[in-house]
Amino acid sequence: MPDARPARLRLTLDDATELVGGAAGAHLPVAGEVVFNTGMAGYPEALTDPSYAGQILVLTYPLIGNYGVPPEAHPTFQSGRVQVQGLVVQRLSSHYSHHLAERSLSDWLSASGVPILTGIDTRQLTIRLRERGTMQGWLYPDTMTLAEAQRASRQVEMHLEVFHRVAPTAVQRYDGGDLRVLLVDVGTKEGIVQCLRARGAQVTRAPWHADLKALSVEADGIMLANGPGDPSDLDALSDQVRGLFASFAGPIFGICMGHQIVGRAAGFGTYKLRYGHRGVNQPVREIGTGRCFVTSQNHGYAVDLSKNGGTEWEPWFENLNDGTNEGLRSRTRPIRTVQFHPEGRPGPLDTEFLFDDFLKLTGELRQRRGA
Repeated sequence: MPDARPARLRLTLDDATELVGGAAGAHLPVAGEVVFNTGMAGYPEALTDPSYAGQILVLTYPLIGNYGVPPEAHPTFQSGRVQVQGLVVQRLSSHYSHHLAERSLSDWLSASGVPILTGIDTRQLTIRLRERGTMQGWLYPDTMTLAEAQRASRQVEMHLEVFHRVAPTAVQRYDGGDLRVLLVDVGTKEGIVQCLRARGAQVTRAPWHADLKALSVEADGIMLANGPGDPSDLDALSDQVRGLFASFAGPIFGICMGHQIVGRAAGFGTYKLRYGHRGVNQPVREIGTGRCFVTSQNHGYAVDLSKNGGTEWEPWFENLNDGTNEGLRSRTRPIRTVQFHPEGRPGPLDTEFLFDDFLKLTGELRQRRGA
């Protein structure tokens, strides 16, 4: 007789921790760095965030999937595809209810080839990741051995392939008003594009490996946005940005990975955080004013201020949980960065005013130049 047992999946971590639970989504083996997100909502945004490319995502909130998934190409999605390798949840809702919902989370991830491990104490798993640090993991059917899963698992090479995977293959242009923004794409969230266009900017969206100096000739401001992986693997981009410091007179603004790239271009180092900042409730404080904000974040690396970036640079924001740097400002040039996501997709919109400030400064400097 055929085996009538329900399908099961197993998650094995680098430290030999094994967790077995129910299976939903696609039923296939995958591998990737296992990370956690503490948000209570926003799973369509998180799962399509290019900063999660190549990773297995653990959601700490205990009930996931209860409001389904909106139609394809909905503004909720932060890219054109599901970016994660796999998903781990405590309870996957079998029913969903939302006026925009078109299908279930399980059906969506099944069509995207992404497995879901269910029935796991995700908070206990999160404690494990906090204690031991982020680890590599393998998510696979429990009918396979670990050795079989390691040979067969689908995974993303995280040193170079991942950056080409999430970036556009060619320059894309979006119509708008008079101000022209060059957006450097290392895995940009669509929310950033939406925030710029909502404020009337023309956007030229360029892959990170394009000739940025040539494209900057037609730009009034430059924005470097988020992306996955280790910023030290993108030193070719940092070199280009360092060149822009000298050749480009308009404002430069970095977000998340863009903050780290600007930091490395300025002479600072970067380092890997023990378990990263991934959630929608990260508190930051603006240095000098003391103003505090709740922010959305998704990153595993931070800028190292102990590495000498020179006296030109000053810290702008700091993380109130662990004191890590959350922003930089140049004292002599219109260059600023933030580690968090002011566009908040998902997350609070407390710092969306930074887009207004960036475009206001862009317009003022353009007017001074007589452009």
